[in-house]
Amino acid sequence: MASKMERLYVERLKRYVTAMQNGKPDTIPIRPFVAEFVAKYAGYTCQEVTHDYEKAFAAVRKCAADFDWDAVVGNMVYVWTGLTEAIGLKYYAVPGIGISPDTGFQYREPSEEQAFMKLDEYDQLIEDPTGFLFNVWLPRVSSDVSAMGQPTSYRNNLSFLKGGMAMLSYFNAFGKQNELLRTESGTVSAISGILKAPFDILADKLRGYLGLVTDLFDRPDKVLTACEALMPHLTHVALSGADPDKNVPIGFWMHRGCVPFVSQEHFDRFYWPTLKPIIEEIWANGHQVLFYAEGDWNAHLKCFAELPDGSIVYHVDNADIFEAHKVIGQKFCLSGGIPNFLLSYGTADEVRNCCKKVIDGVAGDGGYIMDASAIIQNDAKVENIKAMTEFTREYGMY
Repeated sequence: MASKMERLYVERLKRYVTAMQNGKPDTIPIRPFVAEFVAKYAGYTCQEVTHDYEKAFAAVRKCAADFDWDAVVGNMVYVWTGLTEAIGLKYYAVPGIGISPDTGFQYREPSEEQAFMKLDEYDQLIEDPTGFLFNVWLPRVSSDVSAMGQPTSYRNNLSFLKGGMAMLSYFNAFGKQNELLRTESGTVSAISGILKAPFDILADKLRGYLGLVTDLFDRPDKVLTACEALMPHLTHVALSGADPDKNVPIGFWMHRGCVPFVSQEHFDRFYWPTLKPIIEEIWANGHQVLFYAEGDWNAHLKCFAELPDGSIVYHVDNADIFEAHKVIGQKFCLSGGIPNFLLSYGTADEVRNCCKKVIDGVAGDGGYIMDASAIIQNDAKVENIKAMTEFTREYGMY
């Protein structure tokens, strides 16, 4: 059994890597980013897989064993409350605590007035990004961490102990999870490492979207300088978690930098000049980046085409995947394009018809990976995920 699973793993890894290099494998690889769907399939609630990462890991392994998938992420339900609650993070709504046990965790963005970074604090961030996050940002996002200059407490001290222990426990568990996926079902771990754009750090975690939009007009030079200050730190984080074998890409989730969240002019001035060099540096070190383009980023395809051939894998969410293929399909592998609403509300036949249309339109010469448009949550129908999987296996042979 072990040798059979190892042969299957090697076969799937070759298929996956070949497609990501924009080549033509034996068949189209299947790499669904499944989050709360795995809980539903394995018989857990969203609360259970959010509170107990071992249940989340087990649910992923059950799906990997039961579905003919080439690659998955070890756990896409990435908020483990054992870690986030250890320091009392305020920006997550947790299943079974702040929201229904059957609802996936939610991100709570503060109002502009309550932003975790104030408008007059850009210089502090620019001078020392790490120091600012530790000394100013962390006490604001945590209910247990005391602000600098304030009296400390038992809860403050314990939060660092609990948080450190939780972080070690959780992130060290992924090595075992990846090995179990390999030995139990021959499944490849789809990504390694994480990247965020400097602009998205400001928009998501510091100033908030509304605060940042105001800053783009009132203090644009500070915004640009802050993005530049974050660049080396984010590059280091991405490379420190990258696959040492240089097979699977670094995950990169794209949020607030596209039209219409910001204008094309703002994208050209702030987002792209502080992201493109990071991608080029990562590629110079031999690693691809998975551009998980949440929303519609087709307005920026020509900019992405400036990157070296093969340096990214481009995932299509709400955008027109056929337009993406026309503009950048000769340079980069594409993935996605199967709408999540169809997987949730459509029929199996509608899913198969959509898969056929996408395969016929973008996968003829290889360089395509089957996946839903966005992360698959617990509203997706099991029969529709099966239809996507089985049809791709039957129709996606080269």
